[in-house]
Amino acid sequence: MLEVTFLTMEKMIFEGRAKSVILPGEKGVFEILSFHKNFFSRLLSGWVIIDNKRYHLKRGIVKVDRNRVTIIGEPAK
Repeated sequence: MLEVTFLTMEKMIFEGRAKSVILPGEKGVFEILSFHKNFFSRLLSGWVIIDNKRYHLKRGIVKVDRNRVTIIGEPAK
């Protein structure tokens, strides 16, 4: 399981456990599962999908570190 935190400057969007996170990265859409390699990436406009729950994103960043996923973003209007 992943520990996921998704927040904006204004509020917490999601905080909890998830099996999967799908993100719109610079080189295309990618999925994060348990034991994913640690990394840091910029996110582009698209959908953040956390266990089939969809959140529209304008732009942001993601950090993955030992099954912890932290997403800081700007929601699309």
